[in-house]
Amino acid sequence: MLGNILITGGASGLGRACALTVAKEGGRPLVVDVNPPDDGVDHVIADLADRADAERAVTELAERAGGLDAVVTAAGVDACGRLADVSADAWERVIRVNLLGTASVVRAALPYLTASRGRIVTCASTLGVRAVSDATAYCASKFGVVGFTRALAAELAGRVGVTLLIPGGMRTHFFDDRAEQYRPGPDARLNQPEDVAAAVVFALGRPEGCEVRELVVCPATETSWP
Repeated sequence: MLGNILITGGASGLGRACALTVAKEGGRPLVVDVNPPDDGVDHVIADLADRADAERAVTELAERAGGLDAVVTAAGVDACGRLADVSADAWERVIRVNLLGTASVVRAALPYLTASRGRIVTCASTLGVRAVSDATAYCASKFGVVGFTRALAAELAGRVGVTLLIPGGMRTHFFDDRAEQYRPGPDARLNQPEDVAAAVVFALGRPEGCEVRELVVCPATETSWP
């Protein structure tokens, strides 16, 4: 039984796919997002760039549900372009949402997860292990998530399960607001978010003491892996 699963970014993309898959498998998805989900799932609106807002959302959902059994940090933003061309505010927001927001959510959820001997799945990226031009903010944030999660796994070993998810490109609206040169081409082969969500739920469903430490899920022709 999956139990109460808090999912950041659960109103769209991978987060929404995780929420739907959790519900299908008998769990209770609890969504934190800047936008309301369109399927009526229990949620709190919050901006993960704001630590107090993130903490409030986690506590509100956890108390409402009577605890947490897992957290999936699927929320993420990007600001493509060369460092000199991306505004400082936009660049720093990527770090605040992707890295600091992940840490804020996990920190706020830890008392509940420790009590339930629950699990954490953080979402990095193949660009968290391979750097490319015009992606300094995103790469910095996702490299940070990789380091944060590996250290967290060592810190929480035997008490809370920790899985690092490293996904490649997915067919979501994540690329919609980008300039044309930063969008996948018409022939790009991208994974369906539902397929990646299935891997997340697999990790969440392992018996206590059996952990999937790291998951790389990407298209067979992913250009940023390995």
